[in-house]
Amino acid sequence: MMKYLQKLGKSLMLPVACLPAASILMGIGYWIDPTGWGANNVASAFLIKAGGALIDSMGILFAIGVGVGMSDDNDGTAGLAGLVSWLMITMLLSPAAVGMFKHIDVAEVPAAFGKIQTQFIEILSGLIGASCYNKFKNTRLPDALGFFSGKRCVAIVTALESIFAAIILFFIWPFVYGALVAFGKSIISLGAIGAGIYAFFNRLLIPTGLHHALNSVFWFNVAGINDIGNFWSTTGAGTKGVTGMYMTGFFPVMMFGLPAGALAMYHTAKDNKKKIAYGLLLAASVSSFFTGVTEPLEFAFMFLAPGLYLIHAGLTGISVAVCTLLPVRSGFNFSAGFVDWFLSFKAPMAVNPLLIIPIGLVFAIIYYVVFRFAIVKFNLNTPGREEDDDENEELDAILSNNDFTEVASIILKGVGGKENITSIDNCVTRLRLEIKDQSRVNEKVIKSAGISGIIRPGKTSLQVIVGTQVQFVADEFRKLCR
Repeated sequence: MMKYLQKLGKSLMLPVACLPAASILMGIGYWIDPTGWGANNVASAFLIKAGGALIDSMGILFAIGVGVGMSDDNDGTAGLAGLVSWLMITMLLSPAAVGMFKHIDVAEVPAAFGKIQTQFIEILSGLIGASCYNKFKNTRLPDALGFFSGKRCVAIVTALESIFAAIILFFIWPFVYGALVAFGKSIISLGAIGAGIYAFFNRLLIPTGLHHALNSVFWFNVAGINDIGNFWSTTGAGTKGVTGMYMTGFFPVMMFGLPAGALAMYHTAKDNKKKIAYGLLLAASVSSFFTGVTEPLEFAFMFLAPGLYLIHAGLTGISVAVCTLLPVRSGFNFSAGFVDWFLSFKAPMAVNPLLIIPIGLVFAIIYYVVFRFAIVKFNLNTPGREEDDDENEELDAILSNNDFTEVASIILKGVGGKENITSIDNCVTRLRLEIKDQSRVNEKVIKSAGISGIIRPGKTSLQVIVGTQVQFVADEFRKLCR
């Protein structure tokens, strides 16, 4: 199971890599026009719309990324299948469609279906697409239907499975959503402890996207709290010193805690992987600090190191509970980043917003120390520490022959030919193979291609350490095995 989750985590790196750029663009746009959000400045509007094009299309990015990443050979057909699944499920379960199915007005459709485009559905769609691709990519049909043989039948099978998934979700989704709303209402009376519990589950539900259901209880008017609306209200709807308690504690985490956690992940990354980790973690940290968009950073480790993500959820709960007890209140319209924090200074319900800085610095230290300790103590697979990469690898090994076809040919000969290959994959530096017979592997032949080393992690597993040029070798290797 852990291996599957780690593979899923690596699959998410492709779409996640798109998000920091998008959120940075939006952050700059909000900074240029902090009150009109593009209405008062063309450059601001341009940047916000450019970034929003990706943020608003996160479902498509995740469905395609997971589809490609979870397929046996990282084929684009699986990504297309993931997109097919996402489009069908979200359309079949959209409020308009559900209203038509039930013969009721759209306004009467359960609120759950208004939140169907969640990360849970995005990832599920990608998994459906990848599963269908892996199972049916080599399907042979009668000559009359020959056009749809092989990869061309994947989309058709995916569509059928997606319809089946949509039917199941049609009945269970409202209960899942409703249960979260009921849970949220049940902890309102617990004060600061309840606020901490809410924040803890808010983070835990991020991977599924169901945090929106929980947020609606505290941030909007589902249960009469309406924390966001009352915080910014000019009619005195809120209560000074109380309103904002379900938002304030997120600022120390998003502005200080998570970036400090990212620094810990960078410092604990393997020396030969620091450059790779640096790019992802820096961009994601900037995104978290300025805009409060934390998904790029959280998705970078939530599946690779779920235990660490659980720690992060717990620290978030503590932050929200502590801030609820202190004389500090800040709020947001978008998320708990620097821009919204700065804009909240003059909000009607703001209380000592500058206290967020010392509180945040304390949580930055806590995050760094706790993250670093947990990563090292439990050898967690955070970015730059994945078990696919050995500490002694020569990541910058130079292939003895820059003709990647020749290199792939030598490796193929050394592993016993394509008839001995059952699966081909690659990570950042390794060609990862599943083979039938280890006795047919000739390491001397393989090493003659100039590769760094060979590892046999299992009875049928073989990893050839190529270096950073592995993608080119893997592409040629796949061609030779067709």
